[in-house]
Amino acid sequence: MIGKLFEALYHKVFVNIVVQRSKSIVYVEECNKKGMINSDSESFSTTELSNKMHEYINSFISESPFHYISVLDTSDAQGALPTCSSRDMSIFHDLTSSKYICHQNQWAYYTSKADLDVIQHNYAKIGVDFIFSPFVILSNFFKDKINTNLALYILLEDNYITICVFDNSRLLFGEHLDMEHGDDHEDMLIDETGEDDMDLDLDGSIDLDDIDAMNDIEGLDDFGDIEDLDTIDEIDEFAESEEEDDKEEFRDEEDEPSVENIRGFNEDYQRFSLIQSSINRFYKDSKYESKFVESVYIADAVGVSGDLKRYLEEEMFLSVFVRQLDLGAEVCEIAKAELK
Repeated sequence: MIGKLFEALYHKVFVNIVVQRSKSIVYVEECNKKGMINSDSESFSTTELSNKMHEYINSFISESPFHYISVLDTSDAQGALPTCSSRDMSIFHDLTSSKYICHQNQWAYYTSKADLDVIQHNYAKIGVDFIFSPFVILSNFFKDKINTNLALYILLEDNYITICVFDNSRLLFGEHLDMEHGDDHEDMLIDETGEDDMDLDLDGSIDLDDIDAMNDIEGLDDFGDIEDLDTIDEIDEFAESEEEDDKEEFRDEEDEPSVENIRGFNEDYQRFSLIQSSINRFYKDSKYESKFVESVYIADAVGVSGDLKRYLEEEMFLSVFVRQLDLGAEVCEIAKAELK
């Protein structure tokens, strides 16, 4: 009775923390019985609980004793299993150092016990009530599709990719991929290729002194042409030609891709490569009930370009559907559902 009275006096505060590659996003909702009354979001250039982040969170949770802190799990050692049977789980993964939870009595997700302890330690000053798996976020976000479709489902984060294959609400395959580890692998391949290219270039090298000499001769020829410009009209024509060359050069510089565009292109292709490799494992590994996938639903939390969609369509012949999502808000929805 007293608890109900206090709930009537205070609103509930939901603090949701999403850690990205080099920053943390904190999304806050204040709710009463009728629903959300206020929301706020702030980005902090840290992957741990800094003083500024602590002060920001405390400004909300100090207003009500009914506050709940949720964190999205960032463990590398997490995944999903197509069974809730503890006896069958060992077929797919060694869970000795993991904690697992059965989801809706159909499939399970697991994560590292050590990583859970790290999260609890990092946020000890504010306390953590919920640590949510990205697999739960993904399945909840596409619950309208998962129950009726055989498809590939993907959650794109800034530094992670969560992949599931569902067949009419039944999980067939799940994997959590770290973009940074993927980058390291790609860098190794590039370095090896670069060394081979360098060897080829040295074998067929051209004397740069010879090129400079040739350029000097060509330059003298061009300079001699100027002496033939005897009339004002010819001089004007020459000047106009130079202006056109300058304009063309300026246009070429404008057309050059920016560093951000190049990075976005590289990351989109890296995401595609990781997704393709993951699906190949699903098809080839005999422990999974492999079924041919024709559609993919992407929950995009980073704002990828159309290149990823094009790669999946052209290289894997998939029908691609993309939905944007706010990860902090989605984590909050799961937290509110936990209290019902």
